[in-house]
Amino acid sequence: MGGFNMADDLQIKLYAFTLDCRNPYELAKFYAALLGWEIAFHDEEFACVGAPGKAQGAYPGILFQKNAQHEAPVWPQTLGTQQQQAHMDFAVNDLEQAVRHAISCGAKPAEKQFSDSWRVMLDPAGHPFCLCSMKPVIDSPEFALL
Repeated sequence: MGGFNMADDLQIKLYAFTLDCRNPYELAKFYAALLGWEIAFHDEEFACVGAPGKAQGAYPGILFQKNAQHEAPVWPQTLGTQQQQAHMDFAVNDLEQAVRHAISCGAKPAEKQFSDSWRVMLDPAGHPFCLCSMKPVIDSPEFALL
């Protein structure tokens, strides 16, 4: 690898994946319901969800940041429209049950799908995310949900 070595006292850890949205608390409630997670904190500008029973930062969370001008991305991407910058993939052991659960939490299936192994969903703010059928991975001894 390159010639850079991290200093012994420097610590870097993934804390959260951040999504812009118009209403952080409402989107936090959606993801908390979808994942069975807890809302670690919220105010007018930010909200954060994390794994239940974990100290904040012990496990990466999802942070929601207020952006009054947020525009939902167009998916699939279309030239000349708002583009997605990133999306989250969630491993599931039962794809159809996960889709039903996501819809009950407030998500919508994207109109266009590309695989029988995953479903592209849109959260209430319009961010795409994928529910991925990964039962063989989830059942392997190397995989840990928490």
